[in-house]
Amino acid sequence: MVEAGAWWTVLAGPALLLGLAVLAVAGDAVLDARDAGRTVTLTAVVRPFLGVPRALVAQPRRLPAADVLLWRAGVITVPVAAVLSTLVIPFGNRVAADLSVGVVWLNAMEVLTWAGLWLAGWGPNAAFSLIGGYRFLAQGLAYELPLMFALISAATGAQSLRVGDIAAAQAGLWYVVWMPVAFVAYLAGVLAFSFLGPFAYPAGRDLSGGVLSETSGVDRLLLQAGRWLWLTSGAAMAVPLFLGGGAGPGLPAWAWSLIKTLVVLGVLVWALRRLPVVRADRYVEFAWVVLIPLTVVQTLVPALVDLNR
Repeated sequence: MVEAGAWWTVLAGPALLLGLAVLAVAGDAVLDARDAGRTVTLTAVVRPFLGVPRALVAQPRRLPAADVLLWRAGVITVPVAAVLSTLVIPFGNRVAADLSVGVVWLNAMEVLTWAGLWLAGWGPNAAFSLIGGYRFLAQGLAYELPLMFALISAATGAQSLRVGDIAAAQAGLWYVVWMPVAFVAYLAGVLAFSFLGPFAYPAGRDLSGGVLSETSGVDRLLLQAGRWLWLTSGAAMAVPLFLGGGAGPGLPAWAWSLIKTLVVLGVLVWALRRLPVVRADRYVEFAWVVLIPLTVVQTLVPALVDLNR
């Protein structure tokens, strides 16, 4: 059973999240070097981190008529929401906050990213960043409902919104086995609210970076960190939702949670460079015509199983 941990788990969760995010960035750098035909060396692995010291001391960009308060609020919201989402993610048999509505908490923190990224696009008072913010809203209209139905499927199967109860309900069979559509939709949602890989459209190169176009220094570092923190948090939450939490033979629960998180995170990082960027309008059409009906049907499966019980 998952239990609320001591006070130090509130600090350990974000620290572990940061460490896994660093591993994800390093893994992406390795794939980047391999795709470019370069030799994978230690320099290639640490390349993404070389600009961090410069970003910390760089002056933020100043634009005429920018709404600095909203801009800064949006930039800070993205990584903060990602960190707060870890409070309800069990690591082994411990969780920082054993909320009875843990699934709702995760979704609420993800929705905060909507507001944060929109403010980060609106605040600079610049065309490219504004269009990037609109792109994220359009992308959100496509992924949010399938993501919610995926979360509802797992919660319905366990008849609980507590993340620990969902993990415990998979003692006989992991949800990924009989809820594969929900699992795939959830992983697509993780990539989407991280606006990475095939869902990097809000930060597209055709917009000179979109929501990132006017950010510099610490602001840009925070937004980029928020993307990877959300990718890592989403991978960690997939474990109790669909992969049985810390269940597994031979090893302690925390070890299985870590192994499963690393596997899911590795799959997501691999997908970043293997899937093409999807335009928001095409993804909206696919989501509403194909993905939402499939996830609705998937949600009916655990509902019917519970009724039969």
